[in-house]
Amino acid sequence: MSLANPVKTVCTSPITQALPAADPFADLPTPPATNPCQNGNQSTLQPGTYCKGLSLSGNVTLSPGVYVIQGGDFKASSNANISGDGVVIYLAGTSGVTMNGTATVKLSAPTSGTYSGVLFYGDRANLAGSNTFNGTADSLLTGALYFPTQAVDYLGNFSGKGGCTQVVASTVQWSGNTSINQDCTSLGMREIPATQSVRLVE
Repeated sequence: MSLANPVKTVCTSPITQALPAADPFADLPTPPATNPCQNGNQSTLQPGTYCKGLSLSGNVTLSPGVYVIQGGDFKASSNANISGDGVVIYLAGTSGVTMNGTATVKLSAPTSGTYSGVLFYGDRANLAGSNTFNGTADSLLTGALYFPTQAVDYLGNFSGKGGCTQVVASTVQWSGNTSINQDCTSLGMREIPATQSVRLVE
C-alpha cells in the first residue's frame, strides 16, 4: 500500500496485512452471449453481443441493458462523449477496458434486477487482464467496476453520482482527486463489508 499525504479517510490509519475480503459479487451469473452480433458503428447502441470489441468515438448513447463485449476491448476514444443509464458491460474472455483521459463518459448501472448496481463486469477466467478507467472531471461512472481476477487503474478526477463508484478487483491503482461514498444502496448498489482483522493483545 502506498498513500500520498495527506490522506483523508474515516480510519485513523491504513490497515495493512488484513485478511482478504470476501468477493461481494461471487453469486453474480455470467451474462450469456447472444446472436446476431450487434453493429457498434451507430450513435445509439442497443444491448447485445459485440463480437469485435466496441470502440466508441464522437457522441454515443448506450440504451439500457446488458452489453457483452468479446473479441476486442471496450474503448472510449479521445474526446468521445459517451452516456447511458441502466447499463451493464460484460467483458468476455480477454476483453478489457481502455478509457482515454480526454473522453467524457457518463454511465450508470441498473438500480434493480440481477445486475443491480454493477456497471462493468470482467470475466473471472481472465487472470491477466488490465483495465484503465480515465476521464474528465465531468465523467461519471455510477456503479461497481467488478474485475475479481484482474487489475484496475482508476485515473483522473472523476467518480460516480454522489461519489458512488465501487471498485472490486485483484489489484487497484488509484490516482487523481476522487470522492467516494460509503452508502450507495439508494442507487441499487450492494454494501461491501469491510474485512475483519485479528490482533493479539496482552
